[in-house]
Amino acid sequence: MAIKKTKKPVISQKEALSTFDLLCELYPNPKTELIYDSPFQLLIAVILSAQCTDAQVNKATPSLFANYPTPEKLMNAPLQKVEKLVHSCGFYRAKAKAIIKTATDIVEKFNGKIPESLDDLTTLAGVGRKTASVVLNQAFDIPAIAVDTHVLRVSQRLGWARTDTPEKVEMELRALLPEELWGAVNGTLILHGRKVCSARKPKCEECPVQADCRFYQSQIS
Repeated sequence: MAIKKTKKPVISQKEALSTFDLLCELYPNPKTELIYDSPFQLLIAVILSAQCTDAQVNKATPSLFANYPTPEKLMNAPLQKVEKLVHSCGFYRAKAKAIIKTATDIVEKFNGKIPESLDDLTTLAGVGRKTASVVLNQAFDIPAIAVDTHVLRVSQRLGWARTDTPEKVEMELRALLPEELWGAVNGTLILHGRKVCSARKPKCEECPVQADCRFYQSQIS
């Protein structure tokens, strides 16, 4: 089924909440699959997960965190050793440099503590809004919406968003959904995107929210 963007307006909050309730029933309490023991370790794991599966990151981080469990230890780590430890995550040279610089920033700018605001987190090397939002949600239980490719795609298809960039879609979702639901958006839509609403061959015929989906309705009209 070819993907085409809907031009219909974003649906009402009432409609979106009804759809989201159904999705939350399907995917209750979604949490990141990344394994970590501290906010710092979560931050590093999310950085490593760029263009890499969570499962692959989880294979690399036990050794990484055994050697460098804190920002103070990682900032002084030999680059070549870190490259070897994260090699399986792909783009290992760039990622090794990024996580060492991130650890350095945390120590030098924030006294070794992971900041608990999006503005501060995004000043760290290699940390964008998506990474910062995941950390805020998962580590600190602070409402934030992390928009990755799954969230962007599913939001557009449902008619929740009309824009094409992660930051703009994030703003649309913030305006559409109440703050107390923001923390569940990323995990819920990621799971739906992986299991049903895939990029190339969405399983529209078996989708439980097809009646609410602008993309599906455009295909049958």
